[in-house]
Amino acid sequence: MAETAVEVPATVTEKEAPLPPAAAEPELEPQPVVTVEVVEPEKTKLVEPTKKLAPESLVSFKEESNRLSDLSDFQRDALDELRALVRDALNKREFTHAAKAEEQPKEPPPAAAQEGPAGTTETTPADPAVPQPETETLVTELEIVKELASVYETKSEEKPAVESAAAAEGSSLADEVSIWGVPLLKDDRSDVILLKFLRARDFKARDAFAMLKNTICWRREFKIDDLLGEELGDDLDKVVFMHGLDKDGHPVCYNVYGEFQNKDLYQKTFGDEERRTRFLRWRIQFLERTIRKLDFTPGGISTVFQVSDLKNSPGPGKRELRLATKQALQILQDNYPEFVAKQVFINVPWWYLAFYTMISPFLTQRTKSKFVFAGPARTAETLFKYIPPEQVPIQYGGLSVDLCDCNPDFGMDDPATEITVKPLTKQTVEIQVLEKCVIVWELRVVDWEVSYSAEFVPNAEGAYIMVIQKPKKMSPTNEPVVSNSFKVTELGKIVLVIDNPTSKRKKFVYRFKVKPLSD
Repeated sequence: MAETAVEVPATVTEKEAPLPPAAAEPELEPQPVVTVEVVEPEKTKLVEPTKKLAPESLVSFKEESNRLSDLSDFQRDALDELRALVRDALNKREFTHAAKAEEQPKEPPPAAAQEGPAGTTETTPADPAVPQPETETLVTELEIVKELASVYETKSEEKPAVESAAAAEGSSLADEVSIWGVPLLKDDRSDVILLKFLRARDFKARDAFAMLKNTICWRREFKIDDLLGEELGDDLDKVVFMHGLDKDGHPVCYNVYGEFQNKDLYQKTFGDEERRTRFLRWRIQFLERTIRKLDFTPGGISTVFQVSDLKNSPGPGKRELRLATKQALQILQDNYPEFVAKQVFINVPWWYLAFYTMISPFLTQRTKSKFVFAGPARTAETLFKYIPPEQVPIQYGGLSVDLCDCNPDFGMDDPATEITVKPLTKQTVEIQVLEKCVIVWELRVVDWEVSYSAEFVPNAEGAYIMVIQKPKKMSPTNEPVVSNSFKVTELGKIVLVIDNPTSKRKKFVYRFKVKPLSD
């Protein structure tokens, strides 16, 4: 069991200097409280060669409020109308006995993206100077990305399931229907559910009601309540998993498509129709269990932050995966509205630039603002914009280890500091310890290619500097995280040094804590 950490006054100083190192700066005066001071030199503008980057979201998306006081008059009127339609349907037991509402046929895709007889998609020719992937790859991935995008889009108008007027306000309900564990019209959590359907249908109350009725009908047919208790195995735990929270408190869901490069796992998951159906039930079960943990009170967290890792994503030959993915996405579009706060694609291949250009005309500005794309070199940097480093899994540049691994000193609740180390600079972190203790720390530089050293400098004049870690060149093949500890028996400071001799910016993440000396 780890020792209980205690608060010890300390001063942290972060310094950046060009290589070779500049003259040492004077030590800070000891302070009676913990403080953090960042010392930066004058900024030098670096000119980098022009290169194509995966497109990122250029519009900041602010998640809509579910508090009634924050809604516009139009939105409140739509919510009142939907409440009345739901109340009327509950009184008439229409949710229990009715079949699915009839939907308007979908409009054909615009001419700019019409599919030809051979299943190819006509698009503007790409720049011949840029190497092109196989056409089938583009078509396959474009279909999936367009399907995913449609989850965020307002669907074309649906035919209302009923045409009756609302029952009188306050009348007793003859039926009770729950969705995601929330009884409709029983408390203010119901309004949060109804607002999801309204936003998915552009606040058209009757269209939202038709969608809600169809969702309840589908849940009954799919036997969602029974599905929650089924034992479907843990073979796919590394394919889709929840890990940590983003900076706004949303739970983070990771989708790792590269795991399906494992032929045995792929065959076991998609080998025949029965296995594909089992995969679909597992995916819906995972989603349902995740949703049940959300907070549907107004002001609560009722959405999920999605991360899709495209590294080693299977190619066009994986027809079974493509079909299963499209089927799952169609279910999400029809029955799980407004559950994604942000969708971040990481380790994006270069040809996704072309995809984004092709699908962009089909997306609303609101949907575009939810999408973020990051190439392999910017995966950690992009995740850190939205997720604290201590919450990011270690394989994506963070400090968070799997729950099954043992890390007695640090957990996801221990905050980390993130620093960008500029090219050809030295980054120094000084931890001034003002009481005798044991200090432990861990750090990493994403993809390394730097030198790391650590030493203890006593405050006493003429005392010897103690080398904790000699300068060591760290390569990408080294352990991703370095951990150290030091027993402080005389006052002084721990000095951590990162030398970045490369022409690339580096993400440096560290954290520390102090423990009392053992008797």
